[in-house]
Amino acid sequence: MTRINTNVSSLIAQNRLSRTNDELQVSLTRLSTGLRINTGKDDPAGLIASEALRSDITSINRAVSNTQRAKQIISTADSALGQVSSLLNTMRGLVVEAANSGAVSDDEIAANQLQIDSSLEAINRIAQTTTFQGRKLLDGSLDFISNISTLTQVTDARIDQANLGNTGSMSVEVLVQAAATQAELTNNAFSTTNANTTINFPVRSNAVLGDINVAATDETTPVTINYAFNATLSPNVVQASYDASTKTITVASNATTITSISKGQVAAAIDALSDFTSFADPLTSLDPAGDFTNGGTPPLPEALSPTSISFSADQAGNDFNNVAVEFEVGTSTAASYDATTKTIHLSYVPGTSAIVDIANALDGLNDFTVLSINGGTFGATLGDADTKANTGITGGGVLLDSLVFELLGTDGTQSFNFQTGTSVQQIAAALNLVSDATGVQAEVNSTTGVLELRSVAYGSDAVVGVSVISEGANGIFRSHASALRSTGTDIQATVNGFSAAGSGNRLFVNTSTLTMQMTLDPDMPVNSLSFNITGGGALFQLGGDVVSNQQARLGIDSLATSTLGGASGRLYEIGSGQAKSLINDITTAGKIIDEVINKVTSLRGRLGAFQSTTLESNEVSLTDTVGNLTEAESTVRDADFARESALLTRSQILVQSGTTVLGIANQNPQNVLKLLQQ
Repeated sequence: MTRINTNVSSLIAQNRLSRTNDELQVSLTRLSTGLRINTGKDDPAGLIASEALRSDITSINRAVSNTQRAKQIISTADSALGQVSSLLNTMRGLVVEAANSGAVSDDEIAANQLQIDSSLEAINRIAQTTTFQGRKLLDGSLDFISNISTLTQVTDARIDQANLGNTGSMSVEVLVQAAATQAELTNNAFSTTNANTTINFPVRSNAVLGDINVAATDETTPVTINYAFNATLSPNVVQASYDASTKTITVASNATTITSISKGQVAAAIDALSDFTSFADPLTSLDPAGDFTNGGTPPLPEALSPTSISFSADQAGNDFNNVAVEFEVGTSTAASYDATTKTIHLSYVPGTSAIVDIANALDGLNDFTVLSINGGTFGATLGDADTKANTGITGGGVLLDSLVFELLGTDGTQSFNFQTGTSVQQIAAALNLVSDATGVQAEVNSTTGVLELRSVAYGSDAVVGVSVISEGANGIFRSHASALRSTGTDIQATVNGFSAAGSGNRLFVNTSTLTMQMTLDPDMPVNSLSFNITGGGALFQLGGDVVSNQQARLGIDSLATSTLGGASGRLYEIGSGQAKSLINDITTAGKIIDEVINKVTSLRGRLGAFQSTTLESNEVSLTDTVGNLTEAESTVRDADFARESALLTRSQILVQSGTTVLGIANQNPQNVLKLLQQ
């Protein structure tokens, strides 16, 4: 190179040295800051990614802080609820103690009531004083705002979580496909009829064999009377015999002529039979009775017709079972009924009062109707005073034999032992006396007389079972039971199109937008209902983005005694002077406390589940996410010191060598002087 105006080598060396200095400066900057990207020119795309990751990390770190704050709030509320639970358990013990009225004095019961009153005040105080940074947690201010309380079909409801989105409200529609049912068994062994009986009088006729009257003392079915010749008898001797299998009286004689046997002889022979009485008309007793020669018979065979009155009660059922009929000799024909002793008294005049007269008197009673009369023209005799009748259990509605069975209900079992003739009403009353222990109610169908057993509870957990331990041979209770065991069914419904879980009359729904439960009134059937949630609830921001699916809105019920309660009533009602205090209604007081204990326990469980499954899992997840994002951001933006140190050393060497080379390049033009010196 012999040019001196332009030193190209020097220019090249200068350029390379400048670049090497720039690289050295970059390495020094990265090593001094620890960052690979210090300015946008270092890595534009990496800078964008790094800043986005830094934004996410900052938001999620704040979400972690929010979650920790939410945990502290829930822990504060749970601590207060734990104290309320302790108070309720103490109150439950006081109620049980006060129920022992046979051993506990009135003063002790009053002292228990005062302690309950103090506990009620303490619960109200806890509801008002449980705060976190000035915000009350248990006074109902964190509950959801809705018009569900205006629905008369809803007996109890609780909205646990609701995502109200940007609008801040939600419409809820409930469609019921099938209502909950009770467990039910029926038994038609107690079907009812009209109680009835037949009054059977001694058999009689004033035209049997002419003027011969015959009556039976026990036999009430038709009896035929025949004449017969018997050569083994002494001449003109009359003898009678009775064949019970054929219902036939045979009057036999060894008559010497066709007129040698008189009506008086025939009557005396029949009267000699143990089951019959007979006498002849005194005016005609010596007249011939008929032809007994050569096997002769009376002109026509005669039959003794049974005389009876059949009647029934006007009303079906067992109220007129075991009604007795008694005859009394009196001065007139009359009838009366004594409902206390269940006895019909019939008075008559012997020989004057005809059977039809007695029937007319009986038919004149308000509660009975005569169905038929047989032999109503015959007169009553003194022997009719011994006639008796009884309707027995023809009206139904009673056990036909002894019965021992065990009743199984939702709440427990109970054994029963009933005797023959026990009415269905008595059985139902006995079962209902222990319905609080079994959970089974008994009812008698007023139309059919069928015994109906139903569980107090509704749903698949409700059960009614009957286990027959022993039953008499004539009993039909076991064979006439609809089943030996029955269970109810749960409600089936949808909430905003989502299938709800059912338990009795209570339905539950748990979706990403709504978690709630409600109980419907079984006495008010409903196909659909709707309500609106217009706000409320404690809103927790649990994610890095302010969007609804990264938020949780939790409802916390009021803990005031005026709102705590269930189907049996509110907690304040067990206070002094209230309708369900220890003095006024201790049984219901116990039920109310049980319901409140369940409600408070459920609230604690719900808050605990939210803390453990939502908040703690969210904190762990967010912490892991922050770690991963931080690692990703570090990978993009942080400097690799090993690599940068190597680059620094390389740049330092290149700067040193570049400086030396530049010095050599700058000396090259001096070689031209040597040409001029020659």
